Amino acid sequence: MVKYSKSFLHKLEDAIAESDYILRYEKGNFKSGYCLLNESKIILVNNFYPLEGKINSLVEIIKTVELQVTGLSKKNQELVVALRSGDQQLTLEETPASS
Repeated sequence: MVKYSKSFLHKLEDAIAESDYILRYEKGNFKSGYCLLNESKIILVNNFYPLEGKINSLVEIIKTVELQVTGLSKKNQELVVALRSGDQQLTLEETPASS
């Protein structure tokens, strides 16, 4: 289970911001709540989605998109790896602080 809070949403956004993808919130009629433009490395998330929907969309995107983990900060690397491996404990608790 994922922690649905603004703080967790910001952590997900931060991890994507460190990658080579661009995250944008736009109005749209996306059936899945988001749209990936892989060639342009743009992630579009429905702006009208509630907090829970935005978090679920970003978690799903992080699990499926080829984010280069090596280019991320240590705390974001740990978050991405935990999400991809399904480590529920890390997503429920605060992610470790960077050293």
